[in-house]
Amino acid sequence: MSDVGSDEFDDERSKVGEYEGDRNEAGERHGVGKAVLPNGDVYQGQYEHGTRHGQGTYRFKNGARYVGDYHNNMKHGQGTFYYPDGSKYEGSWVEDLRQGHGVYTYPNGDTYDGDWLHHIRHGQGIYHYQKTGSQYRGSWLNGKMEAAGEYIHSNARYKGNFVNSNPCGPGKYVFDIGCEQHGEYQQTEQERAEGEWGELASTTVIKWIPKCVTGLTLWTPGKDTSGGEKEAAVAEK
Repeated sequence: MSDVGSDEFDDERSKVGEYEGDRNEAGERHGVGKAVLPNGDVYQGQYEHGTRHGQGTYRFKNGARYVGDYHNNMKHGQGTFYYPDGSKYEGSWVEDLRQGHGVYTYPNGDTYDGDWLHHIRHGQGIYHYQKTGSQYRGSWLNGKMEAAGEYIHSNARYKGNFVNSNPCGPGKYVFDIGCEQHGEYQQTEQERAEGEWGELASTTVIKWIPKCVTGLTLWTPGKDTSGGEKEAAVAEK
C-alpha cells in the first residue's frame, strides 16, 4: 500500500474535513491539533501555518499508521510506519520516501537494516532471513544485491560479487573448520519446452564451479585469487 498521507484541506467555505486544535492569528492550523479527513484518515500532532509540521501520528482508515516527524505536510526526518500486512519501517524519511538509514521488518519476519534511496534498498545493508537464520551483508543497487557482498550461514560464509541478487564470478566459501573453497559462479541459459505447443523458453541456471581448497586467506572482491601458487599447492595435497 502507499504510505503517503492524504491531503488535508482547510477550506472553511467547502467545509471539507474536521479540525480541533490551535490556530494562529491568520486562522491557520498552528500548534497542536487533530484533523479527521473526509476519507476517514486521522492526523493528530503538530501544525505550522496550516501544514503538518513537527511530531505527529497519522492513522489510515485501512489500519496503517505513521508516527514521527513531518515537514510541510510530508513525512520527513525520523519516523515509524506500521503497514496493514504487519510489516514495519523504522528510520529516516525524506519528503514522504524511505531514504537514509532504516530498518524494515517484513511480514515473514525477515529484516533489512541499511541504506535506502527513494523507497528502495540502496547502498550498504544487511538482510536477515528469519526462516534459515542466514543473512546477506553487502552492497545494494536499486533494491538488488549488487557488487561486493557475503552470505553468512550457520557454519560457513560465501564472499564474492553479486549481479542482480545472484552470486556471479570468482568467490570463496569460508568454513568454520578453518579452510576455504575457492571457485567461480557461472550463469548459463538453458532452454526447456513448456506449454501445449512445445514452445521453448530459457531459464538462467547458476552453477558453482570449485577450483581449490586452501587455508584461510585474505579476500579482495572482484579479484580471482583461486589460481595462485599457494592455493594450487594446497589443492594438490
